[in-house]
Amino acid sequence: MTRFLAPWAHVSVISVLDILLVAVIIYEFLMLIRGTRAAPMLVGVAVLALAFYFARIGELSTLNWLLSKLFPYVVFALIVVFQSEIRHALARLGTRLSFSRSSSSEADAYDDIVLAANLFSQNQTGALIVIERDIGLRTYIESGVPLDARISYDLLATIFRPSAPLHDGAVIVQGERVAAAACFLPLSMNPVLSTQLGTRHRAGIGITEETDAIAVILSEESGAISLAVAGKIERDMSVEQLRERLSGLLRRYVARSTLPTAITNGTERIADVDSPPRASIPRNIDPGLHPGVDR
Repeated sequence: MTRFLAPWAHVSVISVLDILLVAVIIYEFLMLIRGTRAAPMLVGVAVLALAFYFARIGELSTLNWLLSKLFPYVVFALIVVFQSEIRHALARLGTRLSFSRSSSSEADAYDDIVLAANLFSQNQTGALIVIERDIGLRTYIESGVPLDARISYDLLATIFRPSAPLHDGAVIVQGERVAAAACFLPLSMNPVLSTQLGTRHRAGIGITEETDAIAVILSEESGAISLAVAGKIERDMSVEQLRERLSGLLRRYVARSTLPTAITNGTERIADVDSPPRASIPRNIDPGLHPGVDR
């Protein structure tokens, strides 16, 4: 027993604590970049580090000189490349230290998305709502019309009215606020996707391929509700299924509630969650799109 413990005699409590802290930092960093665009970037950084190591031990003078000249700028390059991940990591750390919890107002905000999706489904109104998570969407927000308004059922219903100037494009939600409307999103070029999916669905899938955002998509042709996450789409969802999926993805309880007053063709009516489907609203169809293909 003494022979077994002899090599560990010089290990102090401080050393053990030091190792644990480093392990926690590495674990949190890997969890932070898992599933994000930073993961393949980290692989590239690791390849460069290995190249620098082998250049040193292999006495490759030219490569060693080149990497030695570039190495001082690597730190600044990493800060620029991982600025979004660093920002969200610091924000997450601040949230944990302050022991903050998701407020009920945020849950109400996402419930408004579910209620609006129900309205759009009943009226066969096309809509695309993107919910930002950890990866920032500032590039796409700047492509649209900035709003920075508190999200509500009535606001979403107004934005996506077929006669409204902002109904084409996507609405991007940050927290409990609508950051912008009529935003342009990248289209998915995945050849596996069904040919029945139109521009709106491909845009919703495309933004989730490049970021960790969630896209709620409403078909203008059928009124079907779809949800896109991580480049994959779940189609023909019910309102309750959408509510449960958002609750799980956002880790918030989205309670069931009754639809508030909605605006349709300039008149007010009361829309209820369990009410039967209503007649379709007349829609303007873009002549540039093929008939029967959802936008």
